[in-house]
Amino acid sequence: MKIIFFDTETTGNTDDDRLCQLAIKERGVAEPIVNATYKPPVPISIESMAIHHITQKMVQGRPAFVDAPEYAQIKALFESSDVLAVAHNAAFDLGMLAREGVVPRAVVCTYKVANELDPNDLIENYRLQYLRYLLDLDVEAVAHDAWGDTVVLEALFERLLQKMIKQLGGEDAALREMIAISSRPLLFTTIRFGKHKGKKIAEVLQTDRSYLEWLLKSKRENPSAEVDWIYTLEYHLGLNS
Repeated sequence: MKIIFFDTETTGNTDDDRLCQLAIKERGVAEPIVNATYKPPVPISIESMAIHHITQKMVQGRPAFVDAPEYAQIKALFESSDVLAVAHNAAFDLGMLAREGVVPRAVVCTYKVANELDPNDLIENYRLQYLRYLLDLDVEAVAHDAWGDTVVLEALFERLLQKMIKQLGGEDAALREMIAISSRPLLFTTIRFGKHKGKKIAEVLQTDRSYLEWLLKSKRENPSAEVDWIYTLEYHLGLNS
């Protein structure tokens, strides 16, 4: 099975936003399969420009992703039954690809796997760059650039894979378990942001249920990127039993 790592930079983080950069890297191969910018059909938000530094001027003259000459090859790659696609917080990037008509067949989400391998909630957060430095991953890459993030992503994947192999005894079994973890929603136990940062959700449920109800309403405004939190909050509020 071919393993590829991918990352998107986008116009924003809502269900109406689109990708403006895509990078794909094959496991163990230094050169990218693709690392390109595209002209999105919606404007790039100022907030997003401030993160990835891709401006409207930079994508003027670039094709839309679906019109790019490499589009058919990329779509065939992701949708091959012999390809495993790896992303961090994959739901977000998968949503972006889906809006372009691309639906990967098999996926590993390193965000979910990292969470699964931390059952005692010892890690403060699971953002890619945080894990990069927490785990002292030996890579040189520019953060919040699609290509740079795929380089970090590959190093993180290899670290997580080795931990999973120690638990299960072999790479094939480890990969199957990583795919299984990635296919189901996460059930968070701790809030890592806002006024209840660091508290267990079960504790907040007893003292400030209205906050969890408000948070659920907020997360439902961006459902494709907030699947795990929506599942978690509905579970704790007794709405998905």
